[in-house]
Amino acid sequence: MSVQSTISQTEYFIELENQYGAHNYHPLPVVLKEGKGVFVWDVDNKKYYDFLSAYSAVNQGHCHPKIIQTLIEQAQKLTLTSRAFHSEQLALFSRFITEYFGYDKVLPMNTGAEAVETALKLCRHWAYRVKKIAENKAKIIVCSGNFHGRTLGIISFSTDPDARKDFGPYLTGFETIPYNDLPALAEALKDNNVAGFLVEPIQGEAGVNVPDDGYLSKAKQYCADANVLFIADEIQTGLSRTGKLLCCDHENVRPDILILGKALSGGALPVSAVLADDEIMLTIKPGEHGSTYGGNPLAASVSMSALKVLKDEKLAENAETLGKLFREELEKINSPHILKIRGKGLLNAIIIDHVDKEAAWNVCLELKQNGLLAKQTHGDIIRFAPPLIIKKEQIMDCIGIIKKSLMVLD
Repeated sequence: MSVQSTISQTEYFIELENQYGAHNYHPLPVVLKEGKGVFVWDVDNKKYYDFLSAYSAVNQGHCHPKIIQTLIEQAQKLTLTSRAFHSEQLALFSRFITEYFGYDKVLPMNTGAEAVETALKLCRHWAYRVKKIAENKAKIIVCSGNFHGRTLGIISFSTDPDARKDFGPYLTGFETIPYNDLPALAEALKDNNVAGFLVEPIQGEAGVNVPDDGYLSKAKQYCADANVLFIADEIQTGLSRTGKLLCCDHENVRPDILILGKALSGGALPVSAVLADDEIMLTIKPGEHGSTYGGNPLAASVSMSALKVLKDEKLAENAETLGKLFREELEKINSPHILKIRGKGLLNAIIIDHVDKEAAWNVCLELKQNGLLAKQTHGDIIRFAPPLIIKKEQIMDCIGIIKKSLMVLD
């Protein structure tokens, strides 16, 4: 009798991963094998609502048929050329995405962290070649509670001890200020060596930390007045998640450098991009930055399809409407264990109030048991971010599941 036959499928695959994979994540005890739309299925054939959406990478829903069809068609023609040669799809993608978001140029990469690193390099190049800051003196302002990835460069300005401990020495040239604090930003901008301000329009990993109304527009104005680049990390908040195409659109803010990723491919493969106008983007010359896979024909083709789905299916509008409904219905639950509800569009979170430090984790386990997958962050916060194709009746069904699951804390 095999080991697999004496334990459940779920236990078997979890043990297999633990034996052969690095232990750098602490996932819920569920093993997924299939996804379609707002649903996923585990290896024991149990069906769940997905309320994480791969951290907002599958805004268009799992395995969207139009995106997957594009993927298949392009995969049968040409997948990779490197940037040693031009490709038809990269040219078409470059025109498409710059017109879509209203920028002069795009620099395509693969992962979100790569795109953030690209934006930081662009900002520094602009600082020395356009703003004329003295060599090696450029500074970039960042916010406490930030999450921009886990590269050595990015963790150098993280305030998360888990991300930083025992990874030093760190990259210098960053100044950290409190998030959602305009006076602190104004003070930091007095330094003429400041080149950029990197900010998340909503801090997703920090637990859907939504800034005050007017924060982004005033921050952008402060940066403009100081001749400093406003750099928006819209990897998680962008692409219709918060009820607008970009979260910055809520305040009519146009970032000087825009960083995109995650749902840029609808979850089909890693695709990220940095957008900026010529004054900034053309400071990068051949040989100064690049990526073998960045802008590959497969990614370029899939990304165009993913962006078309966002507009064709009016996913920003759906996120805005159903996000308001979702928060209203959460309020109606009136649970003593919900300390706070916050969010915008379909990027939402609840803060759990309970003496048990594992309360939020236990609620997530109960949600799983009841057919909904969500993940806690920072101990007491549960994030709710379903695919944007979700329907009203499905939202109401999920509210019922959340209400039932919270009873585990009674």
